[in-house]
Amino acid sequence: MAVVKSVISVLETVNNTLDRIGASVAWVLVALMVSSILLQVVCRYVFNAALPWPEEVARALMIWMMALVAGQAYRKGMFVSIDMIFNYLSPKVAQVIRILLLVIAFAVLIQLFVIALEFFDRGFRTRAASFPLKRAWIYLAMPVCFGTMLLANLEMFLKALTHKEEDAIAAQAGES
Repeated sequence: MAVVKSVISVLETVNNTLDRIGASVAWVLVALMVSSILLQVVCRYVFNAALPWPEEVARALMIWMMALVAGQAYRKGMFVSIDMIFNYLSPKVAQVIRILLLVIAFAVLIQLFVIALEFFDRGFRTRAASFPLKRAWIYLAMPVCFGTMLLANLEMFLKALTHKEEDAIAAQAGES
């Protein structure tokens, strides 16, 4: 049990660090995305000369912004979910269902991570349409996204297994 608790502690530290870094970088990416779109608006409507790259750059920045905060959102229960059924179940049954759902989510996330790595690898064969960058660097956002979600899932699973139900619920509700 002490080993599991130390693993949980390490996962919490790693996830907290990734959450802080991801959120900080995501704000920068949002600012760059907005700047790119504003530049395009000014060039198109003021100078009547649209640039070929701002929309694609903004899309890539948006993908990366989402990827950097998805793990944090999953960990804090910020995705849409129907959880009112847990209010009508006994705590033990609710915990078993929570564990089962985390196992299913883990299996899905593993599969998505593998597919995302394959997609990243294939991205080296093509480049962005409007600027000289291999698409792989844009596609790398998906393994980052699913990797951080896997770490969050593992933390929540271990907390649920060790009967730290309050911690698992608080982490899903964003109270931690």
